[in-house]
Amino acid sequence: MRKRGVQYVSYHIRDTIPYINWTYFFHAWGFEIRFANVTNIQDFPEEERSKAVEALQLYKEAGYMLRELDRDFCVQTLFKLCKANADGDNLLLDTVVLPLLRQQSRKQNENYYLCLSDFVRPLVSGVADTVGIFASSVDKNMERLYENDPYKHLLVQTLADRLVEAATEKMHEYVRKTIWGYAKEENLSVKELLLEKFQGIRPATGYPSLPDQSVNFILNDILDMKQIDITLTENGAMSPHASVCGLMFAHPAARYFSVGKINGEQLTDYAMRRGKTVEEMKKFLKNYS
Repeated sequence: MRKRGVQYVSYHIRDTIPYINWTYFFHAWGFEIRFANVTNIQDFPEEERSKAVEALQLYKEAGYMLRELDRDFCVQTLFKLCKANADGDNLLLDTVVLPLLRQQSRKQNENYYLCLSDFVRPLVSGVADTVGIFASSVDKNMERLYENDPYKHLLVQTLADRLVEAATEKMHEYVRKTIWGYAKEENLSVKELLLEKFQGIRPATGYPSLPDQSVNFILNDILDMKQIDITLTENGAMSPHASVCGLMFAHPAARYFSVGKINGEQLTDYAMRRGKTVEEMKKFLKNYS
């Protein structure tokens, strides 16, 4: 049974294909960014055409594989719009407290240190705001395909990573325009969507503005990710590998940033707000502390 307020959307693979960011797909295969657009070999200098032919062949084989996957699999998403407020560096999501981290170094010509809670109405305002949370995943059986064929297995793995991001992009567009409704008039091309021209941000856990992967446990308590077959390891990693979860913010000034290195004082404060020991939090923030 789905938790109250949690919504489920499933997408046919064919419906997510237009939202695939092929740049990251080709990067995963060792191609430079310019090879992501390989529809016209003549656009490449002669010395690069053999590499472009290789990229084009990969693109064609990816297309064949996507059509095959579309027969048996889909991509699933969960999301919830939570009543929210900021309480210092904490987010209050319905009845759940989500501690966050603040930048410890600022960019040149900036006199502020960002935290994601800055993009949410403060609790002292007495007015509730909204924050979205989400999780997306491919069918867990997809990642088990072609285990005896290394090339096809890797092709499925790299496509699965792109499909879950594509489905999340499509879901986020739907949420902004229809469910949350703060961007009803939005009319962006897929290219503009992939360039993040829309209002708001969608930071995923484990990324620079939300670096603590153990936040997945908190989001799981709200969403119950097993509804889409996501399980968490003891360090908060998601399975299937092609899974993603995070937050959705609508504030017009919301933007991505990197928390950066975390000093001892903030780590101690964060551990206290998380109800964990400093040593426990170091395990989750080893690349930042």
